[in-house]
Formats: sequence, structure tokens, C-alpha cells
Amino acid sequence: MIYIVDSHTWIEYFIGSKQGMGLRRLLEDENNKFITMECVIGELKSYCLRTDFNFIQSYKSIKRNSIILPVLANHWIEAAEIRHEIREKIKDFGFIDSILLAKQNELSCMIVSGDRHFKGMKKVIYIGN
Repeated sequence: MIYIVDSHTWIEYFIGSKQGMGLRRLLEDENNKFITMECVIGELKSYCLRTDFNFIQSYKSIKRNSIILPVLANHWIEAAEIRHEIREKIKDFGFIDSILLAKQNELSCMIVSGDRHFKGMKKVIYIGN
């Protein structure tokens, strides 16, 4: 199975939380493949700056465990449409979340997230509370 991992999930994994254990279990299955979008790396860096968390170590782990893919123009365009549609129901749905959904549409894969915005969505493994 192919999974797109969002920043929330990577952070929970790195801090060793109960939610992060969901990703750990998926990573242990050698048949699984993982994707991290470039924009998630930016969100991770922002988190590390705010919390004084080790970005270099986290980034190396992401590179070891996933393929980092660029965000292309077509992803931004589709994400704008997705965000517009979802914001009719979820007022604070983020643009980066929409990027992940655009990539998910392209690859027909799953998203792993603990972000409440993804709770109840199809093709999402929700690891949140």
C-alpha cells in the first residue's frame, strides 16, 4: 500500500506519542511505501523552530522512510479547487491539506493523518483521538 504522510503524523511519530505509534506500525510493514510532499517538510521545519525540536534528525528520518515529492503546478491548481469545495463544510481546512488530497487523487493512495480535518474522510487512516 502507498501512504501519504502529513506533518501532524510525522511530528507525532518523532515525539513518540500514542498517535505516532500508528505510523510506526505502518512503517514496520516492508510492503508499504510512503510519500512525503515537500510542503510537509516546510511545516515540519516551522514546528521545529517553534519548539526547538531537532529538524536535521527528523528530516533525515523522513528521507530514510519515504519518498519526498515536489508540489507541482497542477497540484496547486487542484488543491485550490479541493479547498474551495471542502471549505463549504470545514471552514478552516488548510491549503497544505488540500495539496495532500490532490496528490492522493493522482496516486489513488491513502493518507495517514491525525489532523482533525481528515477525520472521517475516505481513504484516510486517521490516527488522532
